[in-house]
Amino acid sequence: MSGPLSDITVVDLSRVLAGPYATMVLADLGARVIKVEPPGGGDDARGFGPFVSGRSVYYESLNRGKTAVMLDLKDAAHRLRFEALLDGADVLVENYRPGALERLGYGWDELSARWPELVYAAVSGFGHSGPYRERPAYDMVVQGMGGLMSLTGVEGSPPVRVGTSVGDITAGLFAVAGILSALHDRRRTGRGQMVDISMLDCQVAILENAIARHSATGEVPGPLGARHPSITPFGTFLTADRPIVIAAGNDALFRKLCATLGRPEWADDPRFLDNDARARHADELGEEMGAALESEQADVWLERLERAGVPCGPINDIADVMADPAVRARNMIVGVDLPDGTRLEIAGNPVKLSAHDDPSTRPAAPDALG
Repeated sequence: MSGPLSDITVVDLSRVLAGPYATMVLADLGARVIKVEPPGGGDDARGFGPFVSGRSVYYESLNRGKTAVMLDLKDAAHRLRFEALLDGADVLVENYRPGALERLGYGWDELSARWPELVYAAVSGFGHSGPYRERPAYDMVVQGMGGLMSLTGVEGSPPVRVGTSVGDITAGLFAVAGILSALHDRRRTGRGQMVDISMLDCQVAILENAIARHSATGEVPGPLGARHPSITPFGTFLTADRPIVIAAGNDALFRKLCATLGRPEWADDPRFLDNDARARHADELGEEMGAALESEQADVWLERLERAGVPCGPINDIADVMADPAVRARNMIVGVDLPDGTRLEIAGNPVKLSAHDDPSTRPAAPDALG
């Protein structure tokens, strides 16, 4: 694919999710990504169902547009082929446990000495420093350790994970930011550098204001269901037929909401006079809003709220998302034509650039390796 990174070559040693997500974003931005997979089946994700035309949908959705080669880095001939790839590479990405590449002779010291312009991005559970560096990790482990699960769910219920693998995905996204920063820095210095990404670090980084709230108040934040901890009303509310999302994030929007619900007096009620008061009386406001909203169905309220300029929306399932006209108009559902002619739909690239096309189809992932 063409794109702003079309002059960049990435050698991708990563597998499953965090690393492949990062290199997928780079490929979507035009980079040439050469995926190096081990013998005996390649990336574990090739075996993750469901399958279409014998191909893993999981693998396909993360590795579209890449090329692949099978190499055993313990084999002398294969090591020479790998090193030839590095001779032409700008970036190396891997998500092994720290120490794995060092044992193969491809740690950062060896890489930087031989390929001084190479940017080396290492994504791991806990980073290449610190007391946990040698521990293995999966998404749910770092969601738990990073505090995210303590904030997710309903008060009094068991902890739950976020519904997508944000531990891996945020690590992949921060890896992209680190790689692009290192490539930019290389233009000034002429040298590459190591980008060390810890999944746990990334979970801590996306806790929004939870750390600051605890630091300021001494209170330990907990799960609030769909409510926002600092902004009210900002959550899900039940109508006559189904719940909707309403987010009135300031006093002016709250006044519009009150008028739309036929309760203009709420805006002058001391309990709801400003956001701080509304947050302290969130349960009372929620009950009163629920009583007003139950008089009409969701579509009626959404139309009224949108006309009034109050941020709101339905709670879509995945089928709804894929059919949403805005999602389609923004090319966020793209097609992949598999080798047998089957069309698979996957998520598109949210980065829209004025100087580059955003094609509605993507190349298929690499074929199964021998």
